[in-house]
Amino acid sequence: MSRPLQTISTLDRVIHEPARLMLVALLSSVESADFLFLLKESKLTKGNLSVQLSRLEEAGYVEIEKTFRGKIPHTEYRLTKKGKSAFSQYRKSLGSILE
Repeated sequence: MSRPLQTISTLDRVIHEPARLMLVALLSSVESADFLFLLKESKLTKGNLSVQLSRLEEAGYVEIEKTFRGKIPHTEYRLTKKGKSAFSQYRKSLGSILE
């Protein structure tokens, strides 16, 4: 098996799923983002967005901070160091496959 094909099998499955890849890419470009921003930019449903963010949190890639603004709940998401590192490695691996 060629090197690029071997690299495909090592891609991070958590990030490789299209919705999660989009969310990690969005979060990598900002310090943090709230649920409504991610909902608008990703065009995912509320339920799907919530599930995908939970999966990223379980993997340790996303940190979730829930607060209130007055009586209104406000949730912020940011990539963790582990998430930034995983996304960087994913991009390198994908780049070597495409070369």
